[in-house]
Order: sequence, then structure tokens, then C-alpha cells
Amino acid sequence: MLHAETPQNRIDLSELNHSVQQIRMEVGKLIVGQQEMIDLLIAGILSDGHVLIEGVPGIAKTLTAKLIARTLSVSFNRIQFTPDLMPSDIIGTSVFNLQTSMFEFKPGPIFANIVLIDEINRAPAKTQAALFECMQEKQITVDGITYPLSEPFMVLATQNPVEQEGTYRLPEAQLDRFMFKICITYPKPEEEVEILRTYHLKQGNFSATQIQPVLTVEQITKYRSLVQKVLAADKLIEYIAAIVNKTRNNRSLFLGASPRASIAILNGAKAIAAMDGRDFITPDDVKRVAPVVLGHRIMLTPEKEMEGITPLQVVQQILDSIDIPR
Repeated sequence: MLHAETPQNRIDLSELNHSVQQIRMEVGKLIVGQQEMIDLLIAGILSDGHVLIEGVPGIAKTLTAKLIARTLSVSFNRIQFTPDLMPSDIIGTSVFNLQTSMFEFKPGPIFANIVLIDEINRAPAKTQAALFECMQEKQITVDGITYPLSEPFMVLATQNPVEQEGTYRLPEAQLDRFMFKICITYPKPEEEVEILRTYHLKQGNFSATQIQPVLTVEQITKYRSLVQKVLAADKLIEYIAAIVNKTRNNRSLFLGASPRASIAILNGAKAIAAMDGRDFITPDDVKRVAPVVLGHRIMLTPEKEMEGITPLQVVQQILDSIDIPR
């Protein structure tokens, strides 16, 4: 009797899958639940994208981002955004050297592989604009001189959607530079019990030093290359294009998504597929990443805003209205 052979991947994803499991285990030492946020953060790393995390205070947004960064053997800086923060406080400034009688550039905290920006909406537009060049082109220009940022480079940012006093809305051009926007909510009751139990057993010792590095710069570069080789069939590429095009012809929306969003969905779906051990993407991969890619890139019409409709609801309506490729 003949047995059907198990399909083999064109590319070996076993090492990548093992590393992803290690990252989940390391972060799980201190974080209970939030698996979707953790997986999307890992997908952001693997697909070379920046990630914005939105949620109310006290649900471990900043802690999770810091722990993810600690699983990588790369340089890390944290920047607390405040209303009085200046662009030079982020990118650096030129300082006069009395010994050489010349100006020397002193790099700011943006010069790191992983940069955590806490409460990104607390800084004014001038300071937020300092991130445009570095997030898109991975370089900084000061006094006419361009300084490249080290690879890999990733921005993780957090913001609070509830508190509006002393905050500044992120411009669309800034939001569009974030590959994912992850909206997280309160933990489930059983997860909160586990949080309390874990806190009690650890006697409040939640030091990030418990987290061990998993990935090196070389491995991140290698895995990103593997993710790009994940197969995307023509019918799935057309499916992604149809989803994004629907945002541009939707009566509920004032602003649709750009081609940058299409590429983000494709790359995000590839990363999710690779994390699941597959060398090809499926419609489910696309549907999983589409809301976190599109939700912050589209703008509702004033009428729909007054009705209480959310961008994520519109995205879900679009996904439901398009036939899934077979």
C-alpha cells in the first residue's frame, strides 16, 4: 500500500520556527497572555517593519516591547516622548569641539537597532517629524550630512487612546510608516488570575534581566531573507490588491490605503506563514494581518465617525465582501 508523502517546504524554516518558539518562551516568563501581540511583534521583526502598540495604561505594552527587544542581541534605546522634547533630543546634534575647533555630530538615542518610543503621541508635530526620515529611509540628515542607521533598525512605539490632554495626534504620514498597529485590551479574567498568581510566586520580582537573548543580528538578517522567499501565488496577490482597492472605493471612508499598505500585508502574511512553518501564504494569513495593517491607514467619513463606526469594523466588512481565493 502506497502512502502519500508529506509535502516538503522549498526552504528550510526549522531554525526560524525554533527561534520563534524560544522568543515566545522567554517573553512568556513575565508576560501572561497577549499571544497575538507577541506574534505580531515577532512578525514585524521578521518582515522589517515598525510597530505601533495602542492600549490603556497598565496592560504591559511597554514591558512587552522591552522584553521582545531583550530577546535580540542588538542595541536598544528607550525614548520617553514628552511635550517639551526637541528633534535634537532624538536624532542628535552638532557640538563644537574646542580641541579641534570643529563641530562634531553627537548621535542621539535613535541610533540603535531597536528603539522603543513610549507614548509617541505626547510629543508635538515638530518632534514627531524627526522620525519620518529614519523610519522610511533608515538614515538621519543633520547639517547637510547623512548618517545611515545600523541594520536591523526597528521602531516600537506605544500610545494611550484614552487620555487626550497633553497629546498630539499622529499625522497620517507618520502612521503610514508603521507596518502594524496593534490594539490591545484588558486581559481575560482567567489571564488576570494567572497574572496575579505569577506576580505572587515571583514576589514582585519582574526584572527584565530574566530574559535571555535568542537572535543575533546575523540570524535576523538570515530570517528576513527566508521570509522574503515565502511563496505568494498570483491569486493571493490579486486578493491583497482587491482588499486594498476596496478601501479606496468605500463610502464609509474618506481616505483609503496606499500601495505601501499592500506591500505591508504581503510581507506580514509571509512572516506569519514562515512562523507557522509554511513556505507559502494562505488567505487566512492575509486576513490575519489585514486589520493591523489597514486599521490605522484609513480615515472614516465624518458621518460614519458620528455613527460610532470604527476603522476595524470597515476593514472587516471589506474582508467579508471579497471572495476568498481557492
